Formats: sequence, structure tokens, C-alpha cells
Amino acid sequence: MEPGAAESFGINVFQQVLASRGMVLMVLLLLIAMSLVCWFIIGVKFWSFRKIRRQTEEFIKAFWHSSNLEEVREASRQLSDSPVARMFSAAYTEMKRNQEGQGTTGPVGQGSDYGFENIERTLRRAVQEQTTRLEKLTPFLATTGSAAPFIGLFGTVWGIMNAFAYISPDRPILETVTPHIAQALVATAIGLLAAIPAVMAFNYFNSKIRVFVVEMDNFSIDFLNILKRHFFRDR
Repeated sequence: MEPGAAESFGINVFQQVLASRGMVLMVLLLLIAMSLVCWFIIGVKFWSFRKIRRQTEEFIKAFWHSSNLEEVREASRQLSDSPVARMFSAAYTEMKRNQEGQGTTGPVGQGSDYGFENIERTLRRAVQEQTTRLEKLTPFLATTGSAAPFIGLFGTVWGIMNAFAYISPDRPILETVTPHIAQALVATAIGLLAAIPAVMAFNYFNSKIRVFVVEMDNFSIDFLNILKRHFFRDR
């Protein structure tokens, strides 16, 4: 067997994509675009979650080692990408608003009545807002993971149907049909290549989001306990 003979049995996916026409080509371009967007989202979310993780750890450390809420407030401004820091900032703003509404003049943390229930509701709303912020862009990964294989399968079915249109009684069937079937099957392959990393990334980021949500819930409980213990003991 000649050295080049074995190579002739290989399939050049890039060449098959370029050789595609009509609906199959549109499906391939759509899948490639979806895959590129998914990889962009994966890179953005991975970098963002690393930054959020680092800032959250720094803020929680600052929260437990600060001597008053003003220091914590300053830390929340410097670590504004942390969802926990944003929660504290929202609660702190609500405390100040309640203090001003009741006409108290003492600084925050000196026994004024800030409205415990208002702060609790603010923290719950902040958890929902930050969860939505963390989930931003991830639905596209889920959509690609679930839809890309079916889009690729649609391209394959369409391409196989069109392949029969090239059958000619003057030429062997395999010679006329096989190239078009190969181009059609590439659509399913690219659909799977787009879907697999999207599903894996979606599950990975979802697990990270669940961890952040638990941390926000725990911080909310700890912060409310501190307020109850030091500022609302008569309630």
C-alpha cells in the first residue's frame, strides 16, 4: 500500500465545512458561532468567579476583624465585586435610611433603632439580586448544551435528504452520495463539540453559584445575629 493511500481514507472536517452548501452550511455556521460565544462566556465567567472568590474571602475576613461597621463599609467599597460585600452595602444603606427616618443622631452601631425587619428584607432582596447577577450569561451555555445536538442533527438529516438528489444512473452511487453524507454528518459532530463543553461549563458554574448563594445566606444569618445581639436586644 502506498503511503498516500492511507491518508485518503481520512476526513478533513475543515474541508467538509468549506465544501458544504445551502442549509447544511447555515447550520454549521450557526453551531460554530454558538461554540465561539460559549467559549467567550466560559472565559469571562471563569475570570469573574476567580475575582469574586478572592474578594469575598477578603471581605469576610475584613468583616470579622473590623472594630466597627464603618470599617466594614469601607472594605465593601474596595471589594465591590463580591456579592457578600454588596449585600452588606445594601443593608448598611438601609440602616442609615432607617436611622435618618427616625430622627436619631447617634452614629451607626450605638444603639439606635434601625428597623430590624427592614434590614432583613433588604438582605433577602440583595441575595436574589446577587444570585441573578452571578447567573448572568450562563443560560446561554444551557441553551447551547441542549439545542446544539438537535441543530446538528437537523443539518445532518437535511444534508442526507439532499444527498439523494445527486444520485445519477451514469455514476456509482457511493461516489456521488458519500461526499454529501460526510458533509451532513459533520453537522452532528460539530453540534456535539459545541454542546459538550457548554454543558460541562454550565454545571461547573452552577456549582460555583450554589456555593456563593450558601455563603450569602450564611453571611445574612451572621449579620442579622450580630445586629440582634448588639442593637436589638429589647426586641
